[in-house]
Amino acid sequence: MEEQIRNIGDLSIEEREDVFVDVATALEGTAREAFVEGNRHLAALSANMAQAIRVNADELARDDLRNTERILQQGAAMISQFNATHPYRIVGHAVH
Repeated sequence: MEEQIRNIGDLSIEEREDVFVDVATALEGTAREAFVEGNRHLAALSANMAQAIRVNADELARDDLRNTERILQQGAAMISQFNATHPYRIVGHAVH
């Protein structure tokens, strides 16, 4: 993901939109994990950012490159922050 963010200027608008959707999906996963671990504040921030990115992905992909990079970096930073503070994930085992 970080490589795509660094090379965002080389991507087409459709590819940029895909990067935004990928970041939104990752933020949604972070939100779920943060909620399960009891970090409701980070869960809410991640979920809200994911929703804003997903809803506006097309417009963001067409926006000024500096703004595009900044938004993607903020999303990636939120994911990285969670990953750094929660290196050991809760793993569920469903029994059928």
